[in-house]
Amino acid sequence: MRAYSDTVAPVRNWAGNITFSAATIAYPETIEQLQAIVQAAQKVRVLGFGHSFNRIADTPDTLVSLRNLQRRIEIDSDARTVTIDGGASYADIAPALHAAGFALANVASLPNITIAGAVVTATHGSGDSNRNLAAAVRGLRLVTASGDIVSLSRGDADFAGAVVSLGALGVIAEMTLDLVPTFDIRQTVYLNLPVATVIDNIHTLTARAYSVSHFTRWQGDSVDQVWVKALAEDGEPAADILGALPATAASHPIPGMDGSTCTGQFGVAGPWHERLFHFSIGNAASAGAELQSELFVARADAPAAIAALHAVQDQFSPALFVSEIRSVAADDLWLSSACRQDTIGFHFTWKPDWDTTIAAVGVAERALAPFAPRPHWAKLFTLAPDVVRSRYPRMPEFKALADRMDPEGKFRNDFVTDLLFA
Repeated sequence: MRAYSDTVAPVRNWAGNITFSAATIAYPETIEQLQAIVQAAQKVRVLGFGHSFNRIADTPDTLVSLRNLQRRIEIDSDARTVTIDGGASYADIAPALHAAGFALANVASLPNITIAGAVVTATHGSGDSNRNLAAAVRGLRLVTASGDIVSLSRGDADFAGAVVSLGALGVIAEMTLDLVPTFDIRQTVYLNLPVATVIDNIHTLTARAYSVSHFTRWQGDSVDQVWVKALAEDGEPAADILGALPATAASHPIPGMDGSTCTGQFGVAGPWHERLFHFSIGNAASAGAELQSELFVARADAPAAIAALHAVQDQFSPALFVSEIRSVAADDLWLSSACRQDTIGFHFTWKPDWDTTIAAVGVAERALAPFAPRPHWAKLFTLAPDVVRSRYPRMPEFKALADRMDPEGKFRNDFVTDLLFA
């Protein structure tokens, strides 16, 4: 009996712009099988949901998917934690948490992405007081290059460096996450808020509710949509936001697409996992055939950063499906995009035209250059590696940690080596 299933057929990422070059793609069903795979491989990378847009997950040797691991959702009510397997997605665990009376304080836009993939790339949700998704991690069990398991917990010396790791330290076999009591959210979408109003009031707008997203195509002088996700206990949302009126039909972030695939709107209260995601569990998300990039700047620079993008919008908006502006609270994780600073994230969903998109990404990066942007690790960017490294004050400690935990570089690929270790 073989220890695990594998394949050599070409596998592509979610958006279809990357074909992975792995010789073997392994699908372990147990942690013991995962350990054996890692121990035997020359090079290893892990593929989550495939929601990355660069080659962060690629390898010429062994690509590991944890989707066949037996789901583990072990809730500790007294500690307010849940321990999960490394292949679990937000969609896998959210309904079970809610049924047990608990919630995650923050989630991603898409419910189907793997939690481990979100964690190691510093993926985030939204909210002035909501930290990066990785900040919810209380403990990790990593399969290291030797096939052994190392456990790390919050407070350990290496923990803050090991959570957001770009997969360079090992494979997450299990994680323990913080929980909060379950809660309800009212989501209301407002339309056509002037950009000048957003610039003058961005801090008031992002502080308005539990989570706030601004969607814009960077065309003309208005932001298309403002998605306000308010705690139900805070009462009914206001009838307008600085003159922007609520939508009367279900909205999708990309104008013209079917809003019925999105989470409930119109101020109707619902459980956290049916409102905080932008897209409902089980529904297709966004355009599909698309490219994405994201840049983060200090929250204090948000008004000037929005104005800088608005000034050059005609140079990049033709390549764009939609863009999202969100706030994230600071954390202490070494490679988090919010490390030591409250941030504003500028997300861009681009049309799948590589040359046009890469040129547009460069325009956005240059516009935000005065604000020292940090790119999302799993999305497209053209910033030079030395520039990216300079924006993470704990980068030297992370490199030392990686050299200590994986001295032969088993978990490094060309992308990670060029970006972090060159």
